[in-house]
Amino acid sequence: MHLSSGLRILTIGDGDLSFSQALHQHYQPKSLCATVFDSIDTIEAKYGLTNYQQLKANDIAILCGFDVTASETWQGLTTSSFDVVIFQFPLIPNDASEEHYQRAKQLGDANLRNRRLLYLYLKHAQQYFLDPNGERLAIITSKDVKPYRQWDIEQSLNIGSTMTYLGQSAFDSSDFPNYKIRNVDRDKFVKQTSGISYYYSDKEHAPLASQLHMPDYLEQSEQYCAMCRVGPMQSSADIKAHQHSKRHRQMSDFDQRWRKYLYQLHKLNDHFSCAK
Repeated sequence: MHLSSGLRILTIGDGDLSFSQALHQHYQPKSLCATVFDSIDTIEAKYGLTNYQQLKANDIAILCGFDVTASETWQGLTTSSFDVVIFQFPLIPNDASEEHYQRAKQLGDANLRNRRLLYLYLKHAQQYFLDPNGERLAIITSKDVKPYRQWDIEQSLNIGSTMTYLGQSAFDSSDFPNYKIRNVDRDKFVKQTSGISYYYSDKEHAPLASQLHMPDYLEQSEQYCAMCRVGPMQSSADIKAHQHSKRHRQMSDFDQRWRKYLYQLHKLNDHFSCAK
């Protein structure tokens, strides 16, 4: 992960706070605010309070019960005051509250519910968390395996937004000593698999972009299928075969239903805007 020192950083959903602790110890942020979806009692029951207490001892702000999709849970957060917002290995928890579930149930399956989570994370980072005069970076780190790679993180989250996808970098957890990637529902460690950090901004970041990787499959060419991360395909027969494959049909279905949801969401928002 490409992070310079002296940044004002907000971490989202840092379950056991070990990522925030590693940031504080090894990256010298100018300021750091850590948020956790769980309550303080749940954190203690799942993980213990060692990281919580160490961060508090260093005057690091910690907000518990923080849902990035719901502004009513952001009490205590100073908005528009961060350079970088980071969401590590996001995933809708199986034990999410009934209220949380009701807000997303119209999407049906887990793929689209997780896209909604990340879409709102990116939207809220842009509108509420990032300083208009700061670095304005939003980072998502996710596993490079199914089902996570089926969320189409590079393309589906900024539809209708001015946030630009800058590129990606391999995530190396050894750069964050004592960071423990946890299972979202339990106090177990997650098996180490390759991860990718995806970078978004509505500000030009030429020096950073030059350090990031932009995969060939994102080229706007019929030889590539960005949704499926496939290409280059060498012939029209290869393209046709891919378009009829189970993999592509599934990803196309996800994409169509996701775009339908966004269309309905934007229509609703436009309606309320006109009604004001």
